[in-house]
Amino acid sequence: VCTQQELLPCKSLPETLLFQLLGLSIATLSTVAHYGLRFTLISNVSLDSNTYKVIHHTAFYFGICLSMTLILAALLSSAATVRESQCLTAMGFFCFALAFCGLIPAACWRYTHSMEVEDSMMDVYDFMYEEVRRNTSSFRRHELTAIHEAFLCCGKHSPFGDTTDVESKTCPPDQVHNEGQDCLREIQDFLKKHMDFVFSLLGITIGFTVYGMFLTSFLWFSIHFSSNLYRKGKYTLR
Repeated sequence: VCTQQELLPCKSLPETLLFQLLGLSIATLSTVAHYGLRFTLISNVSLDSNTYKVIHHTAFYFGICLSMTLILAALLSSAATVRESQCLTAMGFFCFALAFCGLIPAACWRYTHSMEVEDSMMDVYDFMYEEVRRNTSSFRRHELTAIHEAFLCCGKHSPFGDTTDVESKTCPPDQVHNEGQDCLREIQDFLKKHMDFVFSLLGITIGFTVYGMFLTSFLWFSIHFSSNLYRKGKYTLR
Protein backbone atom coordinates (compact mmCIF):
# COMPACT_ATOMS: atom_id res chain seq x y z
CA VAL A 1 0.00 0.00 0.00
CA CYS A 2 1.37 3.45 -0.89
CA THR A 3 0.78 6.51 1.23
CA GLN A 4 0.89 10.01 -0.22
CA GLN A 5 4.54 10.30 0.81
CA GLU A 6 5.40 7.12 -1.05
CA LEU A 7 3.49 7.85 -4.25
CA LEU A 8 6.44 8.64 -6.53
CA PRO A 9 8.63 5.61 -5.74
CA CYS A 10 5.65 3.26 -5.81
CA LYS A 11 4.65 4.55 -9.23
CA SER A 12 8.16 3.86 -10.47
CA LEU A 13 8.02 0.17 -9.54
CA PRO A 14 5.79 -0.96 -12.48
CA GLU A 15 8.03 0.90 -14.95
CA THR A 16 11.12 -0.70 -13.42
CA LEU A 17 9.64 -4.18 -13.71
CA LEU A 18 8.54 -3.44 -17.28
CA PHE A 19 12.03 -2.39 -18.38
CA GLN A 20 13.56 -5.41 -16.63
CA LEU A 21 11.09 -7.71 -18.36
CA LEU A 22 11.90 -6.08 -21.70
CA GLY A 23 15.61 -6.56 -21.09
CA LEU A 24 15.11 -10.21 -20.16
CA SER A 25 13.01 -10.73 -23.30
CA ILE A 26 15.80 -9.36 -25.50
CA ALA A 27 18.38 -11.51 -23.71
CA THR A 28 16.20 -14.60 -24.15
CA LEU A 29 15.64 -13.93 -27.85
CA SER A 30 19.37 -13.35 -28.40
CA THR A 31 20.26 -16.58 -26.59
CA VAL A 32 17.68 -18.62 -28.51
CA ALA A 33 18.88 -17.19 -31.82
CA HIS A 34 22.52 -17.87 -30.97
CA TYR A 35 22.17 -21.36 -29.49
CA GLY A 36 19.05 -22.50 -31.35
CA LEU A 37 19.47 -25.69 -33.37
CA ARG A 38 18.71 -24.21 -36.79
CA PHE A 39 20.91 -21.15 -36.39
CA THR A 40 23.73 -23.20 -34.88
CA LEU A 41 23.73 -25.73 -37.70
CA ILE A 42 24.03 -23.03 -40.34
CA SER A 43 26.71 -21.16 -38.38
CA ASN A 44 28.85 -24.27 -37.84
CA VAL A 45 29.09 -25.10 -41.55
CA SER A 46 29.41 -21.56 -42.92
CA LEU A 47 32.73 -20.60 -44.50
CA ASP A 48 34.90 -17.73 -43.30
CA SER A 49 34.11 -15.88 -46.52
CA ASN A 50 30.40 -16.03 -45.72
CA THR A 51 29.03 -13.13 -43.67
CA TYR A 52 26.47 -15.20 -41.77
CA LYS A 53 28.81 -16.25 -38.95
CA VAL A 54 29.77 -12.62 -38.29
CA ILE A 55 26.12 -11.56 -38.25
CA HIS A 56 25.26 -14.51 -36.02
CA HIS A 57 27.79 -13.58 -33.32
CA THR A 58 27.31 -9.82 -33.60
CA ALA A 59 23.55 -10.08 -33.10
CA PHE A 60 24.05 -12.19 -29.97
CA TYR A 61 26.52 -9.85 -28.28
CA PHE A 62 24.49 -6.79 -29.26
CA GLY A 63 21.34 -8.29 -27.75
CA ILE A 64 23.06 -9.22 -24.50
CA CYS A 65 24.65 -5.76 -24.13
CA LEU A 66 21.32 -4.08 -24.90
CA SER A 67 19.43 -6.17 -22.36
CA MET A 68 22.03 -5.45 -19.65
CA THR A 69 21.86 -1.73 -20.43
CA LEU A 70 18.06 -1.67 -20.11
CA ILE A 71 18.09 -3.62 -16.84
CA LEU A 72 20.78 -1.34 -15.43
CA ALA A 73 18.84 1.75 -16.51
CA ALA A 74 15.71 0.44 -14.80
CA LEU A 75 17.56 -0.29 -11.55
CA LEU A 76 19.27 3.10 -11.54
CA SER A 77 15.99 4.90 -12.21
CA SER A 78 14.28 3.06 -9.37
CA ALA A 79 17.11 3.78 -6.95
CA ALA A 80 17.20 7.44 -8.05
CA THR A 81 13.47 7.80 -7.41
CA VAL A 82 13.69 6.34 -3.92
CA ARG A 83 16.81 8.25 -2.89
CA GLU A 84 16.10 11.40 -4.92
CA SER A 85 19.64 11.31 -6.27
CA GLN A 86 20.49 13.52 -9.23
CA CYS A 87 23.62 11.46 -9.92
CA LEU A 88 21.70 8.18 -10.16
CA THR A 89 19.03 9.86 -12.29
CA ALA A 90 21.66 11.16 -14.71
CA MET A 91 23.23 7.70 -14.91
CA GLY A 92 19.82 6.16 -15.65
CA PHE A 93 19.23 8.71 -18.41
CA PHE A 94 22.67 7.96 -19.85
CA CYS A 95 21.87 4.22 -19.98
CA PHE A 96 18.55 4.87 -21.74
CA ALA A 97 20.28 7.23 -24.19
CA LEU A 98 23.00 4.64 -24.83
CA ALA A 99 20.39 1.98 -25.54
CA PHE A 100 18.53 4.38 -27.85
CA CYS A 101 21.72 5.18 -29.79
CA GLY A 102 22.25 1.46 -30.32
CA LEU A 103 18.64 0.63 -31.19
CA ILE A 104 18.22 3.17 -33.99
CA PRO A 105 21.16 1.87 -36.11
CA ALA A 106 20.07 -1.71 -35.38
CA ALA A 107 16.53 -1.03 -36.61
CA CYS A 108 17.85 0.75 -39.72
CA TRP A 109 20.25 -2.12 -40.42
CA ARG A 110 17.44 -4.64 -40.04
CA TYR A 111 15.32 -2.68 -42.53
CA THR A 112 18.05 -2.16 -45.13
CA HIS A 113 20.07 -5.40 -44.82
CA SER A 114 17.42 -8.05 -44.20
CA MET A 115 18.16 -9.60 -47.60
CA GLU A 116 21.85 -9.89 -46.70
CA VAL A 117 21.06 -12.16 -43.75
CA GLU A 118 18.67 -14.19 -45.85
CA ASP A 119 21.09 -14.56 -48.77
CA SER A 120 24.02 -15.50 -46.54
CA MET A 121 21.98 -18.22 -44.83
CA MET A 122 20.79 -19.68 -48.14
CA ASP A 123 24.32 -19.48 -49.58
CA VAL A 124 25.48 -21.76 -46.76
CA TYR A 125 22.85 -24.33 -47.71
CA ASP A 126 23.70 -24.02 -51.42
CA PHE A 127 27.36 -24.66 -50.63
CA MET A 128 26.54 -27.72 -48.54
CA TYR A 129 24.18 -29.10 -51.18
CA GLU A 130 26.71 -28.73 -54.00
CA GLU A 131 29.50 -30.21 -51.88
CA VAL A 132 27.44 -33.32 -51.20
CA ARG A 133 26.36 -33.57 -54.85
CA ARG A 134 29.96 -33.43 -56.11
CA ASN A 135 31.57 -35.42 -53.33
CA THR A 136 30.66 -38.54 -51.40
CA SER A 137 32.13 -37.24 -48.14
CA SER A 138 30.18 -38.73 -45.26
CA PHE A 139 30.99 -35.73 -43.05
CA ARG A 140 29.29 -33.21 -45.34
CA ARG A 141 26.43 -35.61 -45.97
CA HIS A 142 25.85 -35.92 -42.23
CA GLU A 143 25.74 -32.12 -41.83
CA LEU A 144 23.29 -31.74 -44.72
CA THR A 145 21.11 -34.47 -43.23
CA ALA A 146 21.05 -32.61 -39.91
CA ILE A 147 19.92 -29.43 -41.69
CA HIS A 148 17.14 -31.32 -43.48
CA GLU A 149 15.93 -32.80 -40.21
CA ALA A 150 16.07 -29.46 -38.38
CA PHE A 151 14.20 -27.47 -41.03
CA LEU A 152 11.87 -30.37 -42.00
CA CYS A 153 12.73 -29.91 -45.67
CA CYS A 154 14.27 -31.91 -48.48
CA GLY A 155 16.82 -30.58 -50.93
CA LYS A 156 16.23 -28.05 -53.66
CA HIS A 157 13.31 -28.54 -55.97
CA SER A 158 14.28 -28.72 -59.61
CA PRO A 159 12.15 -26.84 -62.17
CA PHE A 160 11.96 -30.15 -64.04
CA GLY A 161 10.45 -31.90 -61.02
CA ASP A 162 13.15 -34.55 -60.64
CA THR A 163 15.22 -35.33 -57.57
CA THR A 164 18.90 -36.14 -57.32
CA ASP A 165 20.80 -38.67 -55.27
CA VAL A 166 21.38 -35.96 -52.67
CA GLU A 167 17.73 -36.01 -51.62
CA SER A 168 17.59 -39.78 -51.41
CA LYS A 169 20.72 -39.94 -49.24
CA THR A 170 20.19 -36.97 -46.91
CA CYS A 171 16.43 -36.42 -46.55
CA PRO A 172 14.24 -38.19 -43.98
CA PRO A 173 12.26 -41.02 -45.63
CA ASP A 174 8.88 -39.35 -45.16
CA GLN A 175 10.16 -36.13 -46.78
CA VAL A 176 11.52 -37.98 -49.83
CA HIS A 177 8.34 -39.95 -50.49
CA ASN A 178 6.03 -36.98 -49.86
CA GLU A 179 8.10 -34.46 -51.82
CA GLY A 180 9.11 -32.41 -48.81
CA GLN A 181 9.46 -28.67 -48.67
CA ASP A 182 12.13 -26.92 -50.71
CA CYS A 183 14.89 -26.10 -48.19
CA LEU A 184 15.70 -22.72 -49.70
CA ARG A 185 12.08 -21.63 -49.39
CA GLU A 186 11.79 -23.14 -45.91
CA ILE A 187 14.92 -21.29 -44.71
CA GLN A 188 13.62 -18.08 -46.27
CA ASP A 189 10.20 -18.37 -44.60
CA PHE A 190 11.70 -19.28 -41.22
CA LEU A 191 14.14 -16.37 -41.27
CA LYS A 192 11.46 -13.90 -42.41
CA LYS A 193 9.24 -14.77 -39.43
CA HIS A 194 12.16 -14.47 -37.04
CA MET A 195 13.32 -11.13 -38.45
CA ASP A 196 9.77 -9.71 -38.35
CA PHE A 197 9.56 -10.63 -34.67
CA VAL A 198 12.97 -9.04 -34.01
CA PHE A 199 11.90 -5.85 -35.81
CA SER A 200 8.69 -5.65 -33.74
CA LEU A 201 10.66 -6.11 -30.51
CA LEU A 202 13.11 -3.41 -31.58
CA GLY A 203 10.24 -1.01 -32.24
CA ILE A 204 8.68 -1.67 -28.84
CA THR A 205 12.06 -1.26 -27.13
CA ILE A 206 12.70 2.05 -28.90
CA GLY A 207 9.34 3.36 -27.73
CA PHE A 208 9.93 2.39 -24.09
CA THR A 209 13.49 3.70 -24.23
CA VAL A 210 12.23 7.14 -25.29
CA TYR A 211 9.69 6.94 -22.48
CA GLY A 212 12.49 6.11 -20.03
CA MET A 213 14.51 9.10 -21.22
CA PHE A 214 11.56 11.44 -20.67
CA LEU A 215 10.87 9.87 -17.27
CA THR A 216 14.42 10.27 -16.00
CA SER A 217 14.62 13.82 -17.41
CA PHE A 218 11.45 14.80 -15.55
CA LEU A 219 12.76 13.21 -12.37
CA TRP A 220 16.11 15.00 -12.65
CA PHE A 221 14.49 18.42 -13.09
CA SER A 222 12.04 17.66 -10.30
CA ILE A 223 14.89 16.94 -7.89
CA HIS A 224 17.02 19.80 -9.21
CA PHE A 225 14.37 22.43 -8.57
CA SER A 226 13.61 20.95 -5.15
CA SER A 227 9.93 20.45 -5.91
CA ASN A 228 9.63 17.69 -3.30
CA LEU A 229 12.50 18.21 -0.85
CA TYR A 230 10.15 18.17 2.11
CA ARG A 231 9.64 14.47 1.56
CA LYS A 232 13.31 13.58 1.07
CA GLY A 233 14.48 10.63 3.11
CA LYS A 234 10.96 9.59 4.15
CA TYR A 235 10.35 6.91 1.52
CA THR A 236 9.71 3.35 2.58
CA LEU A 237 8.73 0.49 0.29
CA ARG A 238 6.40 -2.20 1.51
